[in-house]
Amino acid sequence: MHLAELNIGRLVAPTDDPRVAEFMGALDRVNGLGKRMPGFVWMMEGSGEPGTGNTETKIGGDPQFVSNLTVWESVETLEAFVWNTVHRQFYARKQEWFALMGEQHFVMWWVPEGHRPTLAEGLAKLKHRQEHGDSEAAFGWPWLKEAQLYKAHVHHAGAAE
Repeated sequence: MHLAELNIGRLVAPTDDPRVAEFMGALDRVNGLGKRMPGFVWMMEGSGEPGTGNTETKIGGDPQFVSNLTVWESVETLEAFVWNTVHRQFYARKQEWFALMGEQHFVMWWVPEGHRPTLAEGLAKLKHRQEHGDSEAAFGWPWLKEAQLYKAHVHHAGAAE
């Protein structure tokens, strides 16, 4: 089995607004790094236009809602990307570019090798987690015993998922 993850957020401004320019300008670099990481399997992508990432994929018709849907070989390989690369610096600054979400906005789940989840599938998993909490069907970092880098990051930074 491989690990799928969906992370959604609502930008504080449209993608072409100066308030989110630094984030938008880093998408290609951060996504490109992710794709080169050991254990990376697949990423849902948009048009491929430079500096857009997957921002063309709208959630609920809202152009400021953006999503990141990826598949990884293991918890450890996803953690290495999230916590041991430049991604961590952007994660730490997310409040500069994203509105505070009133509910969970991140979910992971196991998928068979070769499966490419759809955004609809990921949103259904997110809804399941929101309604039922962490379970084998849909979960966050705390659910995973293997998530050692996450635990260290939360412990030292006082961050929450």
